[in-house]
Amino acid sequence: MSGQNRLIYQEFGSNHNALERPNEITQRSPEEQNPRIQASRKGRKGKTVTVITGLQAQQVALESLLKQLKNQCGAGGTIKTISDRDSEIEIQGDHSQKILQILLKLGYRAKISGG
Repeated sequence: MSGQNRLIYQEFGSNHNALERPNEITQRSPEEQNPRIQASRKGRKGKTVTVITGLQAQQVALESLLKQLKNQCGAGGTIKTISDRDSEIEIQGDHSQKILQILLKLGYRAKISGG
């Protein structure tokens, strides 16, 4: 055995393998993504928000898209991280139709889901 690759001591919570292989999300083009747009009030004390799910992009791209949507809709919003690969964008208010048009212009194959 080679002494160079042996782990001798490890702090609590540190992950030696995480340093070797960073967790990166591959950037997919808008044409390859099928985001879903839905107006929701669940768990928000009666306030309506428009939720966009199914976006797979790096954090910088999501932030840029969020800024553009917030400016176009004239509303606040945020990015919610669900898992390592999945995030959703929330825009305050019911802007489903407007967001659908914006995403279609950007090349996404977006659809409105729900009732």
